[in-house]
Amino acid sequence: MSFVTTTDGVEIFYKDWGPKDAQPIVFHHGWPLSSDDWDAQMLFFLSKGYRVVAHDRRGHGRSAQVSEGHDMDHYAADAAAVMEHLDLKNAVHIGHSTGGGEVARYVAQYGIPQGRVAKAVLVSSVPPIMLQTEAYPGGLPIAVFDGLRAALAANRAQFFHDLAAGAFYGFNREGATVIPAVIDNWWRQGMMGSAKAHYDGIKAFSETDQTDDLKAITVPVLVLQGDDDQVVPYKNAAELQAEILPNATLKIYPGFSHGMLTVDAEIINPDLLAFVQA
Repeated sequence: MSFVTTTDGVEIFYKDWGPKDAQPIVFHHGWPLSSDDWDAQMLFFLSKGYRVVAHDRRGHGRSAQVSEGHDMDHYAADAAAVMEHLDLKNAVHIGHSTGGGEVARYVAQYGIPQGRVAKAVLVSSVPPIMLQTEAYPGGLPIAVFDGLRAALAANRAQFFHDLAAGAFYGFNREGATVIPAVIDNWWRQGMMGSAKAHYDGIKAFSETDQTDDLKAITVPVLVLQGDDDQVVPYKNAAELQAEILPNATLKIYPGFSHGMLTVDAEIINPDLLAFVQA
């Protein structure tokens, strides 16, 4: 397996598939998952001739289960370590949920200053901030995130199963087509990671104000979200991202869930490709 070691000694697992001289498409996964969550997109872009790269965030998947550094600054620095190790240029960075926050911080603080990024995509992503604040009164109250922490600490395995079987993919909606293997794969990815990383990660994805990151991203950004996202409310996420970003294109999918990249890949993937090729 392929790993890069960060400046603070953390081993980060990554995948690097396809022609090394092709344009790189880099994928950043959501909480509490791994790079495996991008299977549908990586195989799709690989079939179109692109180089596809994805890594497991520290404490997630096959990366080291370290105690510290579970915050957006370290997430972005770890991503930068992978990009610099592979010397990726002209890359398109695509992030889902917490991975969208990682993309925003990486692109703003590393990718653009280093001249490595061509475009970015934020899918059902957490910026500018999920928590309700004075600046963002439409956010969620801290009690919501305290509840997530309590459920994770009490029974992580059950909590992860219930989240995948319910709100994440919209399987709790009347008439939804429930896909047990998708639930099992979500649970598998989550349980590969560290409870400490997942617990600390709740603060990272909910309380990090990334307004300045969004303002600093001058490359074209595609913003995608479903209007039935029960995990990240789209009016406090995608709609605000499109307002803050200097060069954004917004697309809202009626009825789509937070996990639309998996259950609606046949619709999302061509839209991603069209943006990459534009």
